[in-house]
Amino acid sequence: MSLKEKTIGRMYWTIGEVADDLGVNASLLRYWEKEFGSLRPKRTNRGDRLYTRDDIEQLRQIQHLVKEKGFTLQGAKGQLRHGDALAAAPAPDMPDLEGLRDRLLQVRSLLVRLRNNEP
Repeated sequence: MSLKEKTIGRMYWTIGEVADDLGVNASLLRYWEKEFGSLRPKRTNRGDRLYTRDDIEQLRQIQHLVKEKGFTLQGAKGQLRHGDALAAAPAPDMPDLEGLRDRLLQVRSLLVRLRNNEP
């Protein structure tokens, strides 16, 4: 049963419930909490972590960036911090791949000639 089906009347979820829903180990959630300072689940008197919907959404974003998009932890931190600015930035122009290929072939040919002591 996913967390969405259990949300009626609930404000907090345990680390085990969140880990099961995301399909990761609880230790990974603790590691992400240490690495991402903005992730701060509430704690019980015994020190058990309690996650809100916002915490879970942030964990989903981290998981998406790191596991699916291939970001490093530093890159994921930057994306979370500046995500709107990066999303709005225009994509760089594609290089002229055919021209680049031709130039590389010329360089390769020159290197082969140099290796063979040809003029």
